[in-house]
Amino acid sequence: MIGEDVMALSTETDQLREQLLRAQRLSSVGTLASSVAHEFNNILTTIINYAKLGLRSESSEAARLQSLEKILKGSQRAAVIISSMLGFARNHSTQRDVTDLVGLVEEVLILTEKDLSKHQVHVTTKFEGRPKAPVVRGQIEQILLNLIINARQAMPRGGHLRIEVKENIPAHMAEIRIADTGVGIPPEQLRLIFEAFYTTKDPDEHGHGGSGLGLSVCRQIIEQHQGRIRVESLVGKGSRFTVKLPLDGAGHNHQPS
Repeated sequence: MIGEDVMALSTETDQLREQLLRAQRLSSVGTLASSVAHEFNNILTTIINYAKLGLRSESSEAARLQSLEKILKGSQRAAVIISSMLGFARNHSTQRDVTDLVGLVEEVLILTEKDLSKHQVHVTTKFEGRPKAPVVRGQIEQILLNLIINARQAMPRGGHLRIEVKENIPAHMAEIRIADTGVGIPPEQLRLIFEAFYTTKDPDEHGHGGSGLGLSVCRQIIEQHQGRIRVESLVGKGSRFTVKLPLDGAGHNHQPS
C-alpha cells in the first residue's frame, strides 16, 4: 500500500511538473510576442512595398523579377518564424529522441533573435561538432529559452551573449554554455538560485517579478536526463550557465521521461 501511494505521488508530481513546464512555455511565447509581432510587421511592409513596385506599369521585367524574389524571401522568413513559434508552443511530447543539440540551439535563436536585437544584445556562437543526445526535445528547448531570456534580462542596457556547444568525449557528455555580460549574481544568492520559489528578479513597474520557478524546474529536468547544470558569476561582469547532457550511446536508454 505504501509503495502504491509513493508511485501515485510520483506520478502526480510528474504531472504537476509538466503542467508547470507548459505554463512556462506559454509565458515564454508571451515574452517574445511583441518582438515577433514587430518582425512580422517589417516583413509585411517589405512584401507590400515590393508587390506595389512589381505592379507598376512602368516597371521593367528585371524589376518585377527582383520584386518577386524579395516577396518570396520575406514570405519564407515569415514561415520559418511562425513554424518555430507554433512548434514550440505545441510541443508537449515527453518521448526522448536522439537530438542534434546545435540544431536545437539554432531553433531557439530563431525564436529569440528579434527580442535580443530589440534589447541591443549581440549574439555570438561557437559550435564544436554536432553532439547528439537522447532528450525530450521540448523540455530542453524550454530550458535553453529560459536561460537566454534570463541572460537578456540580466543585461538591461544591452550586452554580449555567447553560446557554445561542444562534445566532451572523455566524459561522454555534450556541453552547452550560455554566457552573458550582465549584472551578475552576488555570491550569497548564487547558491540559492536553483531553489524553488527563489528569484533574483525585482518587481517591475507593474509589480510583476520572477516566479522563482524557472531555474528550479530547469535543474529537475536536466537531472531527469542524467545531466547537470552549474553556474559561474561575477557581480558586474556577467554569468555563465553550463548544461551537460549524456551523449547518445553513453549508456542511457531512450525511454520517455
